[in-house]
Formats: sequence, structure tokens, C-alpha cells
Amino acid sequence: MKLQGKKIAIMLDQQYQELEVWYPYYRLKEEGADLALVGPQAGATYGSKLGYPCVSTAAARDVDGGDFDAVLVPGGWCPDFMRRDESMIRFIRQAAEADVVLAAICHGGWMLCCTDALRGKRATSFLAIRHDMMNAGCDWVDRECVVDGKLITARKPDDLPAWTRAIIDALA
Repeated sequence: MKLQGKKIAIMLDQQYQELEVWYPYYRLKEEGADLALVGPQAGATYGSKLGYPCVSTAAARDVDGGDFDAVLVPGGWCPDFMRRDESMIRFIRQAAEADVVLAAICHGGWMLCCTDALRGKRATSFLAIRHDMMNAGCDWVDRECVVDGKLITARKPDDLPAWTRAIIDALA
């Protein structure tokens, strides 16, 4: 198990994209990672875009993003909700400032726009938010998965295998 002893947070809120949470969740768990589902509230049930429930295990206000080895940000519409919650913004900023592995897919890049993590980096995202990403300082490219140091980004659910492999490789 390549990730034994690694602490990984997956950020969570309403309207998350199902595959972008559950695919990496089970792959990383399979590799031995200790996973936390971090939402605005602990023990709250968040529904996906299709209504699939996910219960958070920690509240962003109660944990420090820098205490994790990696923080993952899924897409769907949940980043739009996350950006409205100051504790979620604080959590992702802590992770960025601590220089942990930051991995965002699809609209998850919106949360990175709340930090300085994109400045001077190469990254990708869902096409619709490319200008937000560029305005946050990144060199945006249209590729399946982009790794720039500890920043790992991908565009959409079809990119999950490459994105998740890159996360595992960065932490192993």
C-alpha cells in the first residue's frame, strides 16, 4: 500500500460531482491513505448533482489544511458553494500556504483561485473556468492532467485515472 500513513482531505459541499469524489476516495483508500471528507459542517450529509449522499467526517473550521499531506477539490457545482463559506476558504488557503499536494479537478480549480497557489504555475480545469484560473495567475493549458510541483489539476471525470495516478505518485 503506497499511501500508508498519508492523510488526505477531500473537500465536500452540496452538488459535488459523484465520480470526482468517489473514484479518488476508493483508489486512495485502496492504497492505504487515511481520508477525511471535509465540509462546512462535520457529520452533515451533502448531496451530489444526482442526489448521491456523502457524509462529511470533519468541519473545515475544526481542521487545518496544512495538517494533511494532500487536499483534493472535486468539481460539479460544489466549489460554487464552498467559495461562499469562509471556513472552506481558510482551509484551502492553509493547505496552499503549507505547500501540501493540492489537487483540483473540473470546477475544483475555483477554490484554488481563492489562494495564491495558481500564481506562476501551469494548470488545467474545466473549460468554463479557464479565465478565472488565468486571472488567478496560472498558465492554463487544455490537457488531461497537469502536474506542476505539488499542484495537480485535471479537466473532467474522463481524466480521473490520470489525475488519481498523479496524486498517488506525488504522495508515494
